[in-house]
Amino acid sequence: MSRYQRQIILPQIGESGQQKLAESRVLVIGAGGLGCALLPYLAASGVGTLGIVDGDRIEESNLHRQVLYSAKDVGRFKAEIAKERLEEQNPDCVIEVTTEFLSGKNALALFADFDVIVDATDRISVRYLINDAAVVTQKPVVYGSIHRFEGQVSVFNYQNGPTYRCLFPQAVEAPSCAEAGVLGTAVGLIGMLQAQEVMKIILGTGRVLSGELLIYNCLNATQERFQFTKKETPQITEAFYKEKHLKEEIQTLNFHPELLETGVFIDVRQPDEQPRLQMHRLIEIPLGELETAQQQLDPDETFYVFCQSGKRAKLAVEQMRDSGFTGVKALQEGARELNQLIRVEKL
Repeated sequence: MSRYQRQIILPQIGESGQQKLAESRVLVIGAGGLGCALLPYLAASGVGTLGIVDGDRIEESNLHRQVLYSAKDVGRFKAEIAKERLEEQNPDCVIEVTTEFLSGKNALALFADFDVIVDATDRISVRYLINDAAVVTQKPVVYGSIHRFEGQVSVFNYQNGPTYRCLFPQAVEAPSCAEAGVLGTAVGLIGMLQAQEVMKIILGTGRVLSGELLIYNCLNATQERFQFTKKETPQITEAFYKEKHLKEEIQTLNFHPELLETGVFIDVRQPDEQPRLQMHRLIEIPLGELETAQQQLDPDETFYVFCQSGKRAKLAVEQMRDSGFTGVKALQEGARELNQLIRVEKL
């Protein structure tokens, strides 16, 4: 126990608290910037088992904020490298990794084996999935998000408290870090605040951010707290979960030059996002305007949808299919890749 002596002497922890940490199981969804900030401190503090779910691989652009990784790790699974680093840091901590993305099919089974769930993702749709799976399995969720210089932290479904849907009833897709940019230190700060909430939940001490949203602006060193209450609807049951999250997954299509002659391309990015593509039969409809604009489209036409990274394209395809469009597909490539491929084709 000498490893943890400095925290054991705290009256709020003691040996009994340290034992609680050793017996705890924490599942972290996402091993990106937030995950890299909070995972080392949870492991170092003596959390007995850490689960990591992430199907992403390390890219060079990750390294300025995802501090568990180095240049030699590029191309490898984030979850596997995180496991290696954390086991070196604290061999007593058991690390369980899943090198696939969280989905409606695997979430309930994964959550069932853990005490606390940590949302360290950057996709709105996955946050709703995490929330609903946590309610069904009766697990608290420690939430964190980042947009440029500002971050948010809260705790959902803690002791039957308010959930993510109570705070955000309707989904509004926001740009990812790749699209909006992010400061590495901002990610670190929010990840650390998430780790602190996890510790308080496990130890049963302090004021947990349940029913409160903490917003911290690291550029101006300001913070605000907003309170919110539990809403009675919607009732998140297993039937509700199945309806929302067990739909057929949207598959992506790889670009091929022949597609330029077989359908209409839809760019669902914002007008200020670069690069802008010059191509035959291209229409630009930001995702937020698609519901109205699609009324002017031919439902019998073939459509190929793209964005900057592929996330909004899938959302657009799902939305159009729900409206009766059958010949609509999401492209695997983002705008930058498509721009290069189209240039090569023209040459």
